[in-house]
Amino acid sequence: MDAPLFPHAPPALVTAMTSSRRAASALFLVLALFATGASASVIIAGTRVVFPAAQGEVTVRLSNQGDRPALVEAWIDAGDAKSSPDTAHSPFLITPPLFRMNAHKDQSLRILFTSAETPLASDRESLFWLNVLEIPPKPKNAAGKNLLQFAIRSRLKLFYRPANLKGDVRKAPETLTWTAVRDASGVALAVHNPSPYYITISEASLTLGGAPVKAATGMVAPFGDLRLALKDAKATPAAGTSVAFTTINDYGAGDHHTGTIAP
Repeated sequence: MDAPLFPHAPPALVTAMTSSRRAASALFLVLALFATGASASVIIAGTRVVFPAAQGEVTVRLSNQGDRPALVEAWIDAGDAKSSPDTAHSPFLITPPLFRMNAHKDQSLRILFTSAETPLASDRESLFWLNVLEIPPKPKNAAGKNLLQFAIRSRLKLFYRPANLKGDVRKAPETLTWTAVRDASGVALAVHNPSPYYITISEASLTLGGAPVKAATGMVAPFGDLRLALKDAKATPAAGTSVAFTTINDYGAGDHHTGTIAP
């Protein structure tokens, strides 16, 4: 047995010190795990889900690429990142919602549209989020040991796409309009989306004063606007300046486009 660090300290103080040391050790372990990063064993096929209203249901494929089984729980929310299966609300049903996945096995999730308390817009897409929570099993040799385990949640965008929307989703990024603005926050690109589709901009840049300048990224809603900050811009881009940008398509791949700053 290790000798006490403070042999003459009162028992209550020794207990408090011991608890503090244990807490510090636990904190160090947490930081170490965060530093190395926790990776998911259950992988989702794709980076987004597109739900065509005319189909009524879609299938999402999961794959357990780890060497251990995992318990998986899935649900859909309407935008609350802190949602749980008990608190989430959406017009969708997932089956199965809770299941065991053995190592190196696949599983299909069926997502069905049920009904919405408030009717969804018929002239544009609606955005929801698919949550997949992976809960690892307790190690076999865990008896009597202090353990720290992580449940890993993946959260993907789910786009509900009504039938007969105007325009072509593949050409929607080409309809974006770009305007240079300067305000108290600095120089930025104001992007307007005249289409009924959500458009995710993963990269955007332009040349200003002979030097490349990167813009912030984000997702612009149907018929909505988005402000992309130009952090390194020392001047406001002139009308006619070309903007190179990349958007994410239905399959999760990047499509490259070119736009022009309007007067």
